[in-house]
Amino acid sequence: MQIEANGIAMNYEIGGPEGAPLVMLSHSLGSSCIMWDNEFAALQERYRVLRYDTRGHGGTAAPDGPYDLDLLGDDAMALMDALGLGPLHWVGLSMGGMIGQNIALRQPQRLQSLSLCDTSARVPAEARPIWDDRIAAARDEGMTALVEPTMQRWFTPGYLRSDPPAVAPIRAQFLATPAAGFIGCCQALKQLDYLDRLPAVKLPTVIIVGEEDMGTPVAASEAMHARIAGSELVVIPSAAHLANVEQPDAFEQALFGFLDRQ
Repeated sequence: MQIEANGIAMNYEIGGPEGAPLVMLSHSLGSSCIMWDNEFAALQERYRVLRYDTRGHGGTAAPDGPYDLDLLGDDAMALMDALGLGPLHWVGLSMGGMIGQNIALRQPQRLQSLSLCDTSARVPAEARPIWDDRIAAARDEGMTALVEPTMQRWFTPGYLRSDPPAVAPIRAQFLATPAAGFIGCCQALKQLDYLDRLPAVKLPTVIIVGEEDMGTPVAASEAMHARIAGSELVVIPSAAHLANVEQPDAFEQALFGFLDRQ
């Protein structure tokens, strides 16, 4: 479904029982709400669930950038307002976790809990040239130039060798991502620097990470865990960056258990 929010057309889907606790799912860079297919269906047994496409991705508008994390956070909050949704449980993976941190630091009253999955709170200065290289590749060569290195970061080698059916739609969605949207979000994410501010986060928080995640490694999750008082840390074995796709059972056990305790 489409709705106007923060000046752009945003694509979203909502389901589950009216009046149930609210969960909002936010996806990774270069994907869309399709990466939450399993969780979106399963959570609806107990929750009202909203998933959406971030600016520049999927069915949401992709205006030229640059974007910043405040803009991406404003988009998500404008969508909540457009749909009349009160405080909710935020579940964000990678870029979605960064957007969740932005909202938690700026408007924590909008959230009931925070699930930070395969994400980070800081891009060190020495890593920013990597983001510049991705921006240049998307601009000059298109998304095809980036797809295979991205799949190799998102999934473990053994999982890719097994050619599971879950990978094909993820790869297709990456290739379909507008270059302008990908570039705009890269420009936002390369400025990420929330780590020293995380002690201000007082929300119930779980941090979930794939043991073999190269993009946002376990050390990045440990750093967040050390700074958010009372947070939980769960490491998913045999999973890389898209831990929810590669190891859905273990991921959902960690996530659903946390949500049910809130």
